[in-house]
Formats: sequence, structure tokens, C-alpha cells
Amino acid sequence: MHPLTAALPSTLCYLDGEYTALKDARISVLDRGFIFGDGVYEVVPAYGGQPFCFDEHMARLDRSLAELQIANPLTPAQWRDIVMRLIEPAGDAPQAVYFQITRGVAPRDHAMTKGVRPTVFVMVNPLPPVSDAVRAKGVACVSAADFRWQKAHIKSTSLLGAVLARQISVEAGAAETIMFRGEWLSEASSSNVWIAKDGGLVGPPKDHLVLTGIRYGLLERLCAEGGIPFALRRISQSEVFGADELLLSSASKEVLPVVTLDGQAIGNGRPGPIYQALYAAYQQAKQRNAQKQGATTA
Repeated sequence: MHPLTAALPSTLCYLDGEYTALKDARISVLDRGFIFGDGVYEVVPAYGGQPFCFDEHMARLDRSLAELQIANPLTPAQWRDIVMRLIEPAGDAPQAVYFQITRGVAPRDHAMTKGVRPTVFVMVNPLPPVSDAVRAKGVACVSAADFRWQKAHIKSTSLLGAVLARQISVEAGAAETIMFRGEWLSEASSSNVWIAKDGGLVGPPKDHLVLTGIRYGLLERLCAEGGIPFALRRISQSEVFGADELLLSSASKEVLPVVTLDGQAIGNGRPGPIYQALYAAYQQAKQRNAQKQGATTA
């Protein structure tokens, strides 16, 4: 047995209506998620024992399932019940709740099999925060052509394109791979990408070429609260390299400053004021959510 396999945790997970130790959970080799990557996923961060932006994650889950013609097997209340049971033992430590729904088990056939029961899996992993030292310095990224498929708006489990893109930055010793479709910015391997210019925040438009992260809506709200102009539009490669600031956003990174791209400094090569304002506002939003949800469940 490989050492990583032997070290799989015994933490509780949910699989098709049952709670079991993660290391003991099993699916059929004919599950279409295993055979075809025929499924979707979500990752919901939890802070202070409470899921963050839960309703927004559930709405995106519905959109992804609809694209695959899979009926959502659970109600939002049922999803929340599972989440709360799994994160309860974790206490205040930040957690990442991973949801995966596949079309289910069926004989191998490319056509969408009808009438099978979806496979539902939920687990919780630690969500290590980005260190203060990294945030103070910012991170380096590399760029690459976006070679993935044309339906990036689906949060699909078919993630080989993202794996290959992320490996580019791993081998370069960089934090992320920022991708361009031709001349235009799309996203990073597992993050959305933003530029700050002249005091405002700009991101790529919501379309089929970008997975619209939950932070799209969150950053828009935080910008409105902080008086920061916010816009979504096509962003050229030259605008990215000429930006005052370059930011990543994701559930794990929250919002993170990029100070070099392909070895070239962005702006003055240091985290800038738009990042500082948004990161501070993000922390306040997390605290408000934990207090609100805690009061609701008390």
C-alpha cells in the first residue's frame, strides 16, 4: 500500500445517505464520475463553524447540475444539514467542505444514462490560511494559453485541463498559472483573476469561458461598500501586465496579491491599496457571517 493511501484520514464523510470514515468510503468502478468525469462539485469554506456564502454556492451547484441535466438530489436544507454534521467536530478551524455529485452508476456508454440515482459525496478538509508573510510580500505567477474546453462555466469534475495548467506553475515554482484565450484574460487554474487600475477593480465577464467564482458577487459587494469602482469586461493581455495591481480570488486564497507575472513586476511589485482594502473587508464579511449564522442556530 502506498504511504499516502495508508495515511488517509478517518474523518467522517457522507456518501449516498450514509456517514462513514473517509478512508472506508467506496464507489463502484462503473460510476460515471469515475469513468467519464460525468459530475460536478462545489467547495464551500467554513469559518467559525459556519459555512460561508452557502446560498451562493448552492445556486452555482444548481446551475452546474442543470448544464449536465442532473436533478439536484437534495434540498438546500438537506445539504446544510450534512455540512453542519461534518464541520461540527472541527470547531473554529477553517474548513473546506467538498461536495461531489455524479450521474451515478451505469454500464459504460457515452450517452447520458437516464433513470440512475446520482452519487452524492461530501467530505471536509482543513483549509490552511495563506500566511501573513506571503500576504505581505505577494506571490509570483506565470502565464499560459488557456487550452481547456469551451464550457468553463460548469464546475465539472473533469479537471484534467486545470491539473495540467496548475502543473505549469508548480514546475515554475509559482503560485498560479494565469491563462489567456488568445489576447484575452480568462482565469487561473483554480482561481479567478482581477486587475486593479486607477482605483477600480476589473474582472473578466461572466460567460462560458470562465467559472464564475462565488467571489465575483462577494467582491462586487465589498467594492460597493468600500466605494471602489467595479466592472466586468474583456481584459487584454497588455492590460494585465500594465495593471496597477493583479489579484487572485478563490475559496482557499480568499483574495491574494500577485506581484510578478512571468518575472515581470506588476505595478510597483508590492501588494497595493485595492488588495489591502478588499482583504480587510473580506475578513469583516467572514466575521459577520459567523456571528449571523451562529445567532440563527443558537
